[in-house]
Amino acid sequence: MPKMKTVRGAAKRFKATKNKIKRGSAFRSHILTKKPTKRMRRLKSPQYVCSSDSKNVQLMLCSK
Repeated sequence: MPKMKTVRGAAKRFKATKNKIKRGSAFRSHILTKKPTKRMRRLKSPQYVCSSDSKNVQLMLCSK
C-alpha cells in the first residue's frame, strides 16, 4: 500500500505541536492602520485549530 501524502496546502498553514495544532490568525495581512491596537495585540496571540476540526487537519498533515 502506498504511503499517505501530506496535503501541501495544509502543511503551509498548520504546525503540529505536542498537544494542539497551531494556525495563523485572520485579519492580519493588510489595512492594519485603521484597526485598533487592542485588536492587533489580541490577534498576535497564538491561535489553535478547534477541537472539532483537529482530526481532519491531522489527517491532512499525516500526523497522529
